[in-house]
Amino acid sequence: MPSTETQALCVRADGTRSVPATKADRRRAPPDRDGVPHYPWDKLPKALLLLVGFVLGLLLARGASTPSASNPAAVSLTSTIDHQAAPPGNECNGMSDRSAIEWTDATWNPVRGCTKVSPGCAHCYAETFAERFRGVPRHPYERGFDLRLVPAKLADPLRWARPRMVFVNSMSDLFHKDVPDSYIHAVVRVMRLADWHTYQVLTKRSERLLDLLSTSLRSAAAAPHIWWGVSVEDRRHGLPRVEHLRSAPARMRFLSIEPLLEDLGPLDLAGLSWAIVGGESGPGARPLHPDWVRSLRDRCRSSSVPFFFKQWGGVRKGRHGRLLDGVCHDEVPLIPSRPVPDLAERRAMMAEVESDVATFV
Repeated sequence: MPSTETQALCVRADGTRSVPATKADRRRAPPDRDGVPHYPWDKLPKALLLLVGFVLGLLLARGASTPSASNPAAVSLTSTIDHQAAPPGNECNGMSDRSAIEWTDATWNPVRGCTKVSPGCAHCYAETFAERFRGVPRHPYERGFDLRLVPAKLADPLRWARPRMVFVNSMSDLFHKDVPDSYIHAVVRVMRLADWHTYQVLTKRSERLLDLLSTSLRSAAAAPHIWWGVSVEDRRHGLPRVEHLRSAPARMRFLSIEPLLEDLGPLDLAGLSWAIVGGESGPGARPLHPDWVRSLRDRCRSSSVPFFFKQWGGVRKGRHGRLLDGVCHDEVPLIPSRPVPDLAERRAMMAEVESDVATFV
């Protein structure tokens, strides 16, 4: 059964107010650099981007792939980006402090690149970002959006001492047909080890998710800190994914209903724990009708499923904000809390993962 406990970070759907967590309370270390979605510099000339990418590639090669307190310039840049989306009078910052994705804290990309499978992929932000750096020597996306494993990133969550919500493979799909089962198992093993974080695993390959969660990943499916989700953009492609997810023996199931491209009708939310809804953003963005969103909000309310409205979208999404009928909907399921091992324990875990890294290099 879906959890009825939610963490409302601003105004609840019933109009009552909660005291939002402060930035200090919600602070998370910055996300992995290779999970960066729509930013203002996306519109800069490609020649300038290539130059910047080359410099960044050199920095990343020297170990600066994850900004931290030892890299204050990178931390400051990320923080500035996160808070510029909504204009004055339309603030609704979401749960993220240092990720540009409103419903997570950080991204982790042990796989990069993907291929299109349905209409929701048409204007993929990840592909747009990655292809800008194709051919830039030593850049993380030197190969553009071609799919490849990145075993060097496997141990990253073990290095992060502060608990956070982690979006797994914001720049790929863990269940892509070209990702070997053995590598998926290695990624899940890290999630099981670094269990002080909460992981959001999102896929459009729902049949493979169902197959693995029903067999070799069955124990991981029951873990409360690993949330399994599917993308839903329309009825034809999205609703079958919902059924696959519902059939999986997962403890936490969620939907990312974005980009929402049509009215989904009487969506059955039984067995689901969370719904994220949003419109498409960037060049060529397809329109989002308010009634489609209201219908989903109302169904979530009647089913006691936490409802998170991410954005209206549009070519310049910041102009439209995130308010639905004047309310900021930032509900999330109750996030589990687990103790963080000390540095010595985490180093021992990292040593365990090194054997997996060597297998895939």
